[in-house]
Amino acid sequence: MTSTPKPSTPESHRSSAPGILASLYAKLGMILAETNRYTLPLLRVSLGAVYVWFGALKLSDSTPVAQLVAKTVPFIPEHIFVPTLGAIEVLIGLGLIIGRFLDLVALVMVGHLLGTFLVLVTQPSVAFQNNNVLQLSMTGEFVMKNVVLISAGLVLATRARERAPRRDAVVVVEQPLAVDLDPAAATAQYAEGF
Repeated sequence: MTSTPKPSTPESHRSSAPGILASLYAKLGMILAETNRYTLPLLRVSLGAVYVWFGALKLSDSTPVAQLVAKTVPFIPEHIFVPTLGAIEVLIGLGLIIGRFLDLVALVMVGHLLGTFLVLVTQPSVAFQNNNVLQLSMTGEFVMKNVVLISAGLVLATRARERAPRRDAVVVVEQPLAVDLDPAAATAQYAEGF
């Protein structure tokens, strides 16, 4: 006796679609779990590379944003402020790439990025179109994207604190602890210590 395949019905396709989606979602979860250990280092190194690059542009007087940066802090001469900022950016970038003391480096990065918002205060005519705070200019968009970078820095800082061994939880024991369950011997041993 031979069996003939049953013709597929729309109901059978509908019932298998959730199963296929569930299977694909499970596979996606496995892929993401496998790549999880690479995501934070990738974020750290990519941010570090951008910081080194942008800082080097400021140090070599090749940055297109030198005027913008200098006018944001007008009380410091441009020839001092821009290269100094570039050096700080290179150091932040190297700190991110190396990954040591990442919580502190990431917080310095966040502080640096918060400073970029001074453009919105000191140069609103450059940051906004028609003095409307809802209409960003290209410069305003350039500054506002730093909200995302600040969030990335906070992720790095908090994850670094989660993964790092607690520095304040180190206990040094100079002598091995002796435990004696005999109360009379413990009292005598305690008395000898004085």
